[in-house]
Amino acid sequence: MDKTKPIKEAIKKKKPSKELLNFNVFDSDDDEEDEAETEKHVVAEDDSDEETEKYHKPSDDLAVASDESDFEDEEDATAGGVQKITLNMLRQWELQLNKTNVSIDTVRQFIQAFNSALASISADNEGEQANAGAYKVVGAAAFNGVIQLCVLHLQPAIIRVLGVKPNSSLPLHKHKKWVKVRGCLRYYLGDLIRLVEQVSSSNILNVLLKHLHQMAGMVAPFTALGKSILKRLIVLWATGDETVRVLAFLCILKITRKQQGTMLNHVLKAMYLAYVRNSKFVSPNTLPGINFMRRSLVEMFALDLNVTYQHAFLYIRQLAIHLRNAVILKKKDSFQAVYNWQYVNSLRLWTDLLGATANKPQLQPLIYPLVTISTGVVRLIPTAQYFPLRFHCLQALITLSKETHTYIPVLPFIVEVLRSNTFNRKHTTVSMNPLQFTCILRLNKGQLAENGFRDEVVEQVCGLLLEYLAHESAGLAFSDLVVPVIMAIKAYLKDCRNANYARKLNQLLDKIQESSRFIEQHRVKSNINLELKDTQGVLAWEQQIRNKRTPLDIYYASWLKTHETKKRRQAAQSDDINADYDVPKLKRPAAKTGVPKRNEQGELELFPSDSEDDDDVDMPLVDYDYSQEEEEIEEPQPKKSKRKQEQKQQQQQEAPTEPADDYDEAGAAVDIVKDLDLNDW
Repeated sequence: MDKTKPIKEAIKKKKPSKELLNFNVFDSDDDEEDEAETEKHVVAEDDSDEETEKYHKPSDDLAVASDESDFEDEEDATAGGVQKITLNMLRQWELQLNKTNVSIDTVRQFIQAFNSALASISADNEGEQANAGAYKVVGAAAFNGVIQLCVLHLQPAIIRVLGVKPNSSLPLHKHKKWVKVRGCLRYYLGDLIRLVEQVSSSNILNVLLKHLHQMAGMVAPFTALGKSILKRLIVLWATGDETVRVLAFLCILKITRKQQGTMLNHVLKAMYLAYVRNSKFVSPNTLPGINFMRRSLVEMFALDLNVTYQHAFLYIRQLAIHLRNAVILKKKDSFQAVYNWQYVNSLRLWTDLLGATANKPQLQPLIYPLVTISTGVVRLIPTAQYFPLRFHCLQALITLSKETHTYIPVLPFIVEVLRSNTFNRKHTTVSMNPLQFTCILRLNKGQLAENGFRDEVVEQVCGLLLEYLAHESAGLAFSDLVVPVIMAIKAYLKDCRNANYARKLNQLLDKIQESSRFIEQHRVKSNINLELKDTQGVLAWEQQIRNKRTPLDIYYASWLKTHETKKRRQAAQSDDINADYDVPKLKRPAAKTGVPKRNEQGELELFPSDSEDDDDVDMPLVDYDYSQEEEEIEEPQPKKSKRKQEQKQQQQQEAPTEPADDYDEAGAAVDIVKDLDLNDW
């Protein structure tokens, strides 16, 4: 874990007050006078200080400071009833938490220390600091020790306090001793989610979310607290990094299962809205996160299909209303309400959900309205400009047809592309990079004129026809089904002047005709006299053909392997193409790093004082210099005399060169919670 990041990246907080910036409050002269006047127990000063001995004499029973208290003053401070946490105290707590018979008082004390640790970094005034509890956490070492103990030892200690047996299925709040830990546990869970909200480092979030996943069984009795925890987890699930998303989803799933009756409706609605909100823009960078959200949301909807039906019916109806408005009004705003990524990703979500629950009858009545909406979206603007959106909708329909074993008339929409006037025009522009429709819904005029547009359209047509017909190739009526497709491909080949396109479509046509003859031969050999009502007999015959595998099915399997290899090669070569053509890039200067300093006592100062240099305190992450942008783009500059150019080069050579800071190594921010051993998980 990187330990050099500034604290401002790890904790999102306001500027701390001046009272919190002075960690050595017990060393100031004013504090010594106040302690003498109130006659409270203070820490012994160094014996060499003669002036201090005149005004203060420690009591005989004063404990001697432990030599093991690293990064702390050599004191055992208990001023005003607030005890200062030392590393020695943390070691004793760790031993007590690991005992078989853990006392409830020890757990309560440790939860109070955790609350005080959070107060030390989030309190904005003296009032909040005074209400932090009976403990005071000073310094990074004590703060990290409290957090590490909580993450590693608190949950097993609570389990031992409750007396939970290894294979017990009884909920935790049903145990007898639950009443004793209920109050302090509520405060601890609230502080834990508050810490999760403040932390921005992915490494720390991973550790805290794993700990929260362990504590998920203890969230069930707290309904209001559970909603606030789930609300924050849904935000992390929708916007976090890859590992953070996965851990947040696992926490959501576990907490929701523990209290499914009261939380499922709330969670499904919040997660669907978060999915739609964060699927507005699709790019190669955001596509993996959107796919993860869709698949995990399908798993959440599958928990209770009776509850899911109400949500699915409502949201599919909303999609139908938007489509109806676009068909009736025919205005730009109504079209844009349908032809966008949020609408398409919603169709994908419900398609995946209906396909995943095909073996259960609750959601099957929604197949017909969803297919009607998808075909309506394809027909809304049937121009070449929206061919990418058409292919996305057709891919969803083919997936739905395969998963639910339902016949969906997709072939006419695929074949219609071959008769498009725009597609059959000769291209006027040659593009370097191939055009891919994965992250595109709409094409502009420039893209329609490129050769890459026609290449990708033919690739999509062949791929969709292969996928759909390979699935239907074992059907009893396959020979009759492919007659319109064969006629359309032959008509296109008569006018096709591109040898590459003709070769692909001829190869596809041969496999379709071969599979058609294969089905006809088996129908003759079997001498079947099946009626349309005999569903079981038709399914049995088709299963036999599927086990033998048709020529089209075999060809599709080999084509799919080649296609996946080609996609990987294109993704790997995208960076090489940019390098070959010297695409200009904007270089940003490295950030100045602010490494935490140590004071005279060896203590890490997490919050630098206002009196220090402003360059280390309020320096932005990246100090962008627009002059470098102009130099990298190499815009034409006015000519300078040779004498001035030589003087400038001489000054550059004489100037001392400083090594540039590497942001990933030296400039990465330090996590507020350090030294957490991830191997313990």
